[in-house]
Amino acid sequence: MTSTRTEEILDQTAIQLGETEPRLVAFRHGRLEVAGRDMTMVVILGLVVIALAIVADPLSNGVFYTAKNLTNVMRQMTSVGLLSLGMLFVILAGGIDLSVGSVVAFSAIFAAGCSRDYGLSVPVCFLLGIASGVVWGIISGTLVARFKLAPFVVTLASMTTIRGLTYVYSEVPIAAPKESGFTDLGSTLVGPFPASTLIMVAFFCLGAIFLNLTPLGRSTIAIGGNRETVRLAGISVATGITTAYIISGFCAGTAGVLVASRLGNVQPSLGAAYELDAIAACVIGGANLAGGKGTIQGTVMGVLVLAVMNNLLSLRNVETYWQSVLKGLIIIVVILLHARTQKRG
Repeated sequence: MTSTRTEEILDQTAIQLGETEPRLVAFRHGRLEVAGRDMTMVVILGLVVIALAIVADPLSNGVFYTAKNLTNVMRQMTSVGLLSLGMLFVILAGGIDLSVGSVVAFSAIFAAGCSRDYGLSVPVCFLLGIASGVVWGIISGTLVARFKLAPFVVTLASMTTIRGLTYVYSEVPIAAPKESGFTDLGSTLVGPFPASTLIMVAFFCLGAIFLNLTPLGRSTIAIGGNRETVRLAGISVATGITTAYIISGFCAGTAGVLVASRLGNVQPSLGAAYELDAIAACVIGGANLAGGKGTIQGTVMGVLVLAVMNNLLSLRNVETYWQSVLKGLIIIVVILLHARTQKRG
């Protein structure tokens, strides 16, 4: 099948999923559409980010906009941002990946262990850590796509297995030798921006290109929207699903390496509940957990909202459990807004 024919099939699938001929900007049934895409929630989230930016300074007693705090915000949002990007691909394909937090821990402690125990060079340690994430993504994707197992069950089992193997590898924290330069990447600034944050931005840019401009990326969205139609069109559903999990594993492995480089001392408990933040960012950004709907820009907005909110709550010394309560309430409100927007459509 030629690339042109694949594009035609994907366009036909999009029409079957309810998409109409796009106009540049249009208001339909209370929704803002840009080039045929519903941008209502993206605009709303943008306004929320602006509102948070306005109230951040008084709420933090002038601390939020200090250079040190902004740098911390950017560094802290990097791991959640990378995990959210990988999670978006899996959600678009109609799946879920609960194992990403455990993959972060395994990749981080494996990379640090390679540096401490075997004296490998830092680039090799980082590549091995990222490769371990890819391997876990291949395993999860194969079980879901080839063996038709439920994504929730597969990734739940992966989450516990990988976490257990992380503790098998080391029950105590691993500190990479300082003289090895292991922590250089995590502490390096490029102008005012942490290098790790720029890596995250590059990942989002590449993710947008892959998702919107390649047949495989577009088929990922189509698979989540109508899997049977995609299969009848002659497009490999298994390949699309497996690719989504590989991307998720790659992003999680990269996040683990960057966190390890930032901390230097890696705990085996690292990454606990990271998957919840990743799912939250995607949902806040407009992704549909049933699959087939979600955008890169919406996910970016979701990551920003969570990052600013978490930082403000920490600066106000709000207890961690109350932060979780507030995060859950925000997700519920966002889902209700999404449901209302869909009813208008």
